[in-house]
Amino acid sequence: MRPDSRSARIQVLVAEQAAFRGARVGVVDVCAAAVAALPVGGAGLSAMSKTAASHPLCSTDDISGRLEELQLTLGEGPCVDAFTHGSAVLTPDLLTGAVPDRWVVFADAALEAGARAVFALPLQMGAISPGVLDLYADVPTVLDAEELADALAFADLATLFLLDARIDETGAPAGGAPADRGFEDLGGYRAEIDQATGMLAAQLGVGIDKAFVRLRAYAFTRGRRLADVAADVVARRLRFSPDTESRRTDEET
Repeated sequence: MRPDSRSARIQVLVAEQAAFRGARVGVVDVCAAAVAALPVGGAGLSAMSKTAASHPLCSTDDISGRLEELQLTLGEGPCVDAFTHGSAVLTPDLLTGAVPDRWVVFADAALEAGARAVFALPLQMGAISPGVLDLYADVPTVLDAEELADALAFADLATLFLLDARIDETGAPAGGAPADRGFEDLGGYRAEIDQATGMLAAQLGVGIDKAFVRLRAYAFTRGRRLADVAADVVARRLRFSPDTESRRTDEET
């Protein structure tokens, strides 16, 4: 199949998903179309940066949403590797010995969440890399050459949406609430995590990097979403101490 023919077909599939929702085309439609076209059970997409934490944009089901949150919280997994190295990370079976040692925590958590195979495709345009498209299957799965080419085409289209995104083009249904996290909401999500990290750096007397590690470790060990923990820190319902266990301060607010 010629590249231009493949790209056109992928665009049609994505447009059909948007038409089904009665909405403008957005990254949520890329994820939904990828699930419909490929032998996978779900898809998620995160915006990423070399200077800040990743931020989930959308997911097609609870498992894919959990996988995005896990990688954000742990700082490990195929999404992180794909972004770091700028190449696709294809893991047909999380139970095989081929799983990287650096995914020890993620692999077990992903299996528990319901994923068996995971695929991460970096979003790239030249030197710009705005994020990663993640796919999962609940059974061992190998993408053949055509399927991988389609997956990469979905990632290319998602890249264009991220780079061309406007606040009024976030895939929200006409006259209704957004079906996925809009870019305006994403800005608030990111700002709150950044604010919480800065507050922790001051509380602990450490740098931003160490403060963020402490924040996501707290979230993971308590099974909470990073955004929820950040909201507690910003609202001063949760304080961290360099010498003692972090504690809730609801009684002080």
